Amino acid sequence: MNKIIAVGLLLFVVMGYSQEPVKIEGFAQGTTYHITYFDAKNRNLQPEIDTLLRQFDLSVSTYIPNSIISKINSNKPNIKADDYFITCFKKAKEVWKNTHGAFDPTVYPLVNAWGFGPGKKQKIEKTKIDSMLQFVGFGLIELKGKHVVKKDPRVALDFNAFAQGYSVDVVSDFLKSKGIQNFIVEIGGEVYAHGKKPNGEHWKVGIEQPYDNKETENPYNIIVNLENLALATSGNYRRFIIENGIKYAHHLDPKTGYPTKNNLLSASVFSKQCIASDANATGILVMGLEKAKLFLKQHPELQAYLIYSDENGNFKTYATEGFAALIEKTK
Repeated sequence: MNKIIAVGLLLFVVMGYSQEPVKIEGFAQGTTYHITYFDAKNRNLQPEIDTLLRQFDLSVSTYIPNSIISKINSNKPNIKADDYFITCFKKAKEVWKNTHGAFDPTVYPLVNAWGFGPGKKQKIEKTKIDSMLQFVGFGLIELKGKHVVKKDPRVALDFNAFAQGYSVDVVSDFLKSKGIQNFIVEIGGEVYAHGKKPNGEHWKVGIEQPYDNKETENPYNIIVNLENLALATSGNYRRFIIENGIKYAHHLDPKTGYPTKNNLLSASVFSKQCIASDANATGILVMGLEKAKLFLKQHPELQAYLIYSDENGNFKTYATEGFAALIEKTK
């Protein structure tokens, strides 16, 4: 959903299969997408996928003024949420509770104030941040049926931190509905892979080194295999601003209103759904390394690979126990 591509992953496609893959690519949500699938009918499903992604944006993109989320944020009366919005809202509420507020989509006013959203960047002052924090908190908003109810009309939602992951799920479900079982979908760096290649190989994805870099790809830190698994990476090395020589990353702490300050550089999270991987990766990056370790032990349904900086500025890593089985073995 972001204007700037926040790629934490690179898709590998190895040619030479017994069956040629269908490969499509395009633009959506202010970023690029790449999809590879094996289809006995050799169908080009790009027109349908593009339509699907446009419909998705009309629900949850804050960059579209007449989207459902934009209308809700501006308090238009009698706006009904659709299935896309409802799924995002319910997953956001779940992850908000699980992360004890580290993940919170009501940071939208702060996101705009800091210049990381569609709004114009504002001059950051403590009094302004403190005033905004009065209407930041997912406990101030709820969903009743298909209608959003706010305790304060200034509360506004931002699903950009995980909607891209959900769009991967939406496209993946579409491919499955067409009887396609071996595919990989990547949108803006978030990935879901199903099945395997016809030659029995897993889908391979590279996780980047978290060097500050807004434009080009970074070298890989590690390569992993995916099968019926989603992977989303959240990092502070793609979207950031520098003011007076100080770097401010786009991940905001909902409790302080300021960009997070910890030594965690990137969080790659594996799960069965990309929406879950994406939302939890954001929450983990906000909470920091030590809290993330405790969180991950409490949530065995998630596997994770974290890259952080030690006191000397060197890259260090932490991985959950199940991550070792995903690493691509070098010959």
